[in-house]
Amino acid sequence: MTHFRVAIIGRPNVGKSTLFNRLVGKKLALVDDQPGVTRDRREGEARLGDLRFTVIDTAGLDEEGGAASLNGRMRVQTEAAVADADAVFFLTDSRSGVMPADRHFADLVRRAGKPTILIANKAEGRAGTAGAYEAFDLGLGDPIALSAEHGEGLAELFSALLEALPEATSQDVAADDETRVHQEFEEEDGSELDVTKPVRIAVVGRPNAGKSTLLNAILGEDRLLTGPEPGITRDSIGLTFEWHGRSLKLFDTAGLRKRARIDDKLEKLAAADALRAAKFAEVVILLLDATIPFEKQDLTIAALVEREGRGLVIGLNKWDLIESRGATLSTLREDADRLLPQVKGMPVVPVSGLNGQGLDKLIDAALQVQDVWNRRIATARLNRWLNGVIDQTPPPAVSGRRIKLRYMTQPKARPPTFVLFGNQLTDLPTSYQRFLVNGLREAFDLPGVPIRLTLKQGENPYDKRRGGRR
Repeated sequence: MTHFRVAIIGRPNVGKSTLFNRLVGKKLALVDDQPGVTRDRREGEARLGDLRFTVIDTAGLDEEGGAASLNGRMRVQTEAAVADADAVFFLTDSRSGVMPADRHFADLVRRAGKPTILIANKAEGRAGTAGAYEAFDLGLGDPIALSAEHGEGLAELFSALLEALPEATSQDVAADDETRVHQEFEEEDGSELDVTKPVRIAVVGRPNAGKSTLLNAILGEDRLLTGPEPGITRDSIGLTFEWHGRSLKLFDTAGLRKRARIDDKLEKLAAADALRAAKFAEVVILLLDATIPFEKQDLTIAALVEREGRGLVIGLNKWDLIESRGATLSTLREDADRLLPQVKGMPVVPVSGLNGQGLDKLIDAALQVQDVWNRRIATARLNRWLNGVIDQTPPPAVSGRRIKLRYMTQPKARPPTFVLFGNQLTDLPTSYQRFLVNGLREAFDLPGVPIRLTLKQGENPYDKRRGGRR
């Protein structure tokens, strides 16, 4: 089946991200009333009638600013999306009518020579319908009156897409209805490691830690918008590519600041999107600024990753600025284990997004952690280990009675989860539970992942309240 790509472009606040979300069937792109929310290109698998295609959301086109400015760099990203697409959805705002910027960028689309579908968005109601007719003046053909927010006009858009790309769409229309839309984030199912599926890796950290620059270095192209301004990235952008034979899906996320410092509504949306990306990843790379590592916010983010049960890798970015590298790395690895004991042994990898240093080691570390995250341990091995631990360091007595640990099993991985069966486990001290978790991590080589330990109380056959023997 031929798969084609469509870029959505237009000036700020005409509803590009709303249309993107409508086509992919879920709210992946951030949407807000203020203009300029989207900055990076975001791709998603769209469904329109019987058609399946890749849709690309882009930044709002703005004439102001030179090539080196933030607006200029955003324009370059949009132009790259148009060059990579098979067709273009050019959006205007029916309510505000045709603006000078619309005419300027209509010329850009014509020069690109791509099949273009003119869409007059926000065309619900009389005012919108009347404003849609103004778009005729752009010379891009008949405009489609559409309301992305309310889902009106999609049938007309479907017909226009069939007409614009007859060869690419003919096979899609004939495709089996069982073809399913690829999901941006797959719900965790607890299944075993499947090397055919892309490994989902989210890159998180404080603003200006260099996340987008690092991912551009890994991809080998300026795919993500970067610059000296903190907080450029807003949407969590998922990028799929091959790395030494393994399929990876990397998510660039918005920088996470302390909650008390987030006043802007849009920044709150971006932070929630970043946390969602971390929640549905398998491994999270926490990118630190090596010159100021392990700030309080870094530790807060790491604790969130552990709470969500994801594997963790620490990336020390801007390593090119460090002088005593050997001693510094040794110290930071010790600090990581001391400050983050709940994921003890996590890889700590020095990298530089600016010069490409350490990229192989960082991705290899993420794949190793993903392997550990999926690991299962046979019940027989677990109980041989448990018996040895009990013989050497038995649990303490409670009210003169010894706590009895019977056996242990691992019902699931992702992350490794163990169930301990015994008697009087409600009295088992937290310190002894930590002792068991640390022992599991060391004995079965489980670094860098959270370990879950659940206590299962065995029934006492002599307990009259449970209907046992009297």
